[in-house]
Amino acid sequence: MAKRYGVRRHPFRLAAIRFAQPKRSCKKKKKGLPMKVIHKLNRTVSLVALSLAMLIGPLQAAVNHHPAKPDRRKPVEKRRQSNNSIRADRRRAEARRRAEAARLAAAARERAAEEAMREQVQAMIAKDDVSGEDPEIRRIAVNALGDHAGTVVVMNPKTGRVYSIVNQKWALSEGFKPCSTIKLVTGLAGLNERVIDPSNTTGISDSNRVDLTHALAYSKNEYFQQVGGQVGFSKMISYARLMGLGEKTGINARNESAGRVPISKTGFAVNHMSSHGDDFKVTALQLATLVSTMANGGKLVTPFFARTAQDEKRSTAKVRRIVNIDSESFQQMIPGMIGSVSYGSGKRAFDPQATVAGKTGTCIDHGTWVGLFTSYAPLNDPQIAIAVIARGADGRNHFPAAVAGRIYRDLNSRLGVSGNIDIASKRPANPATSVADTDTDTDEEEADAGEVVNDTSSTKVNSTKPVWGDQRKTVESKIKRTVMTLPSRPTQPAINNSPNQRTRRVSGRQ
Repeated sequence: MAKRYGVRRHPFRLAAIRFAQPKRSCKKKKKGLPMKVIHKLNRTVSLVALSLAMLIGPLQAAVNHHPAKPDRRKPVEKRRQSNNSIRADRRRAEARRRAEAARLAAAARERAAEEAMREQVQAMIAKDDVSGEDPEIRRIAVNALGDHAGTVVVMNPKTGRVYSIVNQKWALSEGFKPCSTIKLVTGLAGLNERVIDPSNTTGISDSNRVDLTHALAYSKNEYFQQVGGQVGFSKMISYARLMGLGEKTGINARNESAGRVPISKTGFAVNHMSSHGDDFKVTALQLATLVSTMANGGKLVTPFFARTAQDEKRSTAKVRRIVNIDSESFQQMIPGMIGSVSYGSGKRAFDPQATVAGKTGTCIDHGTWVGLFTSYAPLNDPQIAIAVIARGADGRNHFPAAVAGRIYRDLNSRLGVSGNIDIASKRPANPATSVADTDTDTDEEEADAGEVVNDTSSTKVNSTKPVWGDQRKTVESKIKRTVMTLPSRPTQPAINNSPNQRTRRVSGRQ
């Protein structure tokens, strides 16, 4: 040591040096990794990191292109939306349930109202004054009406004698909207004012394609709207009053109503009035006297009950006035009225043994259905005029025509009917018409009419064969050949003529 540092050896200093230096450990130091290995590891880690960066870079770019917004409340919102959807479905289901319950309740109320009205009518019929009525005809009329809500008038169109009035309160005191029966007045007014050309009843306008016979048989609204609009309001009202509307008939019974006629209308309201009878009010007795005037050739007779011996013997009518309408106008109306019963809207009144001329009417008045039918028979020697009016569900499906048809058929045996006149037993060849132009139950009428389109069979009746009421009168005694050019229908119509069997409404329809 002294030699190394050039220091002279001294025992005490040598000892101090020895004691001052720490002792060396006998353990061997661990050798670390070689630097070459460390460099290789660094290069390997760098390459791996670079490779990972190259792979993750495109993925990160794609993710950043449509970044998903971090929303910690997403599960909560999903639950909330699901709950809202469930509540909405429940509300819709509850609304449907309430709507169905309301519909059923309304239907139940309607049925209850119908039954109450029928019971009220039966109570009214029980209070009828039957003095002066024909017992057999009244029994037939009562049975034909059954327990339905309506009224029936049966009278002689020539003398004015009333054979029976079922439900006299409605027939004498209650005014009804005439609906399509007003078309009888419109047709007569159009013919008499030459709006309808008797030789060409189609030519009422450039757009019209049907004639008067077809329009009456199928109750074509547009046809009579055009006619009424051309006739005008004041003349339409004049003809209505001329035919007995808006005044009492003068029957020997109490509490008769005069009905009502419109006061003023302009524009299309006149047209609509001419096809639907808007603002008119007519009684069943007024309808019976109106059709009696057409049956007897223009005499507006005063109806009466035969309550005295003198009335029983009366054979001549008490004429209120002679209607100033050309007889040719009445003749032009006959084929359409017969067509209505033979194949048109009033076919439920068809009688295979007697020719019935009539007109139907169906509409809604103040939210309630009204059905009407006015008619007379037999054609060549009219002896019976029948007017039927029904209200509510009984006013639909031409139920009044079925009631009148049953009365006519039940009276055949008593009055000696011997044959039907083949005047309008076939549907005329007319262009196809729109369903929208027809009367209230047009869909059913058009469908039924289509069943006999291809039926061209015709049955001729011997012109010398006697008819109902007078065995000495022949078929040709009052009918002109010019109005007998209508096609034929089957002898037995395939329809339900039982008025007491109510037509069941099938939901799917009005």
